Amino acid sequence: MARKHIGKTIAATLIGLSLLGTTVNIGDVHAAPAISVKLDNVALQFDAAPRVDKGVTYVPFRTVGEALGIQITWNSKTQTVKAVGSVKGQATEVLLQVGNTSATVNGTKVKLAAAPVQREGRVLIPLSSFSSQFGVGVKWDQATRTVSLVSPQREMHLRAFYAVRAFHEIDLVPSMNSIAFGWSRIDRNGQFTLQGDEYYLPEAAGEVTPQTIVADAADQNIIPYLMVYALDGQGELTKVLSDSSLRDKSIQGINEAVTENGFGGVVLDFEGLGFKLDAKQQQKLLNDYVKQLKASLPRDISISLAVPPLNSAYKGYDYKTLASLADDLIIMAYQYNPAGTKAQVPEPNSLVDQAIQLALNAGVPKDKLLLGINLNSETGTSVDDKLGLAKRYDLKGAAFWRLGLFREFNNQMVDAVNSSVIKE
Repeated sequence: MARKHIGKTIAATLIGLSLLGTTVNIGDVHAAPAISVKLDNVALQFDAAPRVDKGVTYVPFRTVGEALGIQITWNSKTQTVKAVGSVKGQATEVLLQVGNTSATVNGTKVKLAAAPVQREGRVLIPLSSFSSQFGVGVKWDQATRTVSLVSPQREMHLRAFYAVRAFHEIDLVPSMNSIAFGWSRIDRNGQFTLQGDEYYLPEAAGEVTPQTIVADAADQNIIPYLMVYALDGQGELTKVLSDSSLRDKSIQGINEAVTENGFGGVVLDFEGLGFKLDAKQQQKLLNDYVKQLKASLPRDISISLAVPPLNSAYKGYDYKTLASLADDLIIMAYQYNPAGTKAQVPEPNSLVDQAIQLALNAGVPKDKLLLGINLNSETGTSVDDKLGLAKRYDLKGAAFWRLGLFREFNNQMVDAVNSSVIKE
């Protein structure tokens, strides 16, 4: 994946569907058949309807702009909108005035296809001809009256899970900010282990050892996490969380593994809580475990949790408390499709969108939330939809399950991710 810095865009809504248009007064804008606007293939919801007048499409500036990470302020005295963001890493300011067919971009006048208008207390701006300048893709489907916008590439925190057999994809590691090595678990007997059947420390191959792989990542300022997997399928995770002796031993084992192998963080992937047993009780057990683990680890060791989405059947996760204890949460917004669904059947965008909103509404700060994306379920096209949602809500970043799936089907996944996001 490319590592050059391109940064956020601004003035993204100055995108042209038409080079035609004249100055339009408020009274001249007439309601047209309904127009829908999609950003990264997910519909935007407006409090004032988009409309077409004399071949020019108008959309509410604030809704589209904020979805693209633009800071917007309104001056009622001068009837001016100020939009501030960055283009290719450079701070950019755009001024738009109701009734004025010119915009000001960093002090330079730029001609618009038509003047912004005010309607129902909202400023609507024309989608003009600046898409190439500001990096937002645009398409118009006349049959469905749909405007499709594609957000520009953006920097964010990128994390990937490195499984036991992921060495063939090790060349992708430098494109990430952090790597979670899936080499440990708490087994069905409640014991922490690096020698399980599915999760284990790989054998050395000559001079290449697990420790050198971890050290190489750290030397590139990529945070190496130890992923600790556990499942409550038969109540075994609940047993560990409830039994002080098992709890203490597992935390001691995690500490030793971190120290001996040079990890810079721990990702707890504790799954299945709150499905069969009392959700509130299991939330408290997990909260207490994370508190104890945090207190035992050196201060420079990060803690992350991979948690099921709140619109799943697993309710044993207190998002707000966990977010206050951990450095970040990975919301595993997948496995919505029925069991047995074949690979590359994308997860429903609407449910992923809902999962993000529920997490934010539960009190998780957006700068502590990573959107988990299962690459086995996605295509080169659909992964852009998911990354678009992470950008729309200005999340900390995205976490990919898993590194070995980037090239499992073809090279489109690498190219698609690269075109949408780059490491911060």
